[in-house]
Amino acid sequence: MKDYIEERALELARYIVETGATVRDAAKHFGVSKSTVHKDVGIRLGTINKCLYIRVKEVLERNKSERHLRGGMATKMKYEKKRTAS
Repeated sequence: MKDYIEERALELARYIVETGATVRDAAKHFGVSKSTVHKDVGIRLGTINKCLYIRVKEVLERNKSERHLRGGMATKMKYEKKRTAS
């Protein structure tokens, strides 16, 4: 594996662990696709740094379990904004 890919995977992982970012947030922050983030932290990171890999997985699992709540809040805000604009 190329050095810059390993470094990117480590940077993505550190960012996700430190900020609790979602895959989408991390992809936007680093200017890469969500698929790249998934591959870097889900596959490559396991061979580079197992301890960091486990911590990232915990954050991503927490984000996944909260996903339906964030979606509901976004929908609620959307319709409240429409109601106040009318």
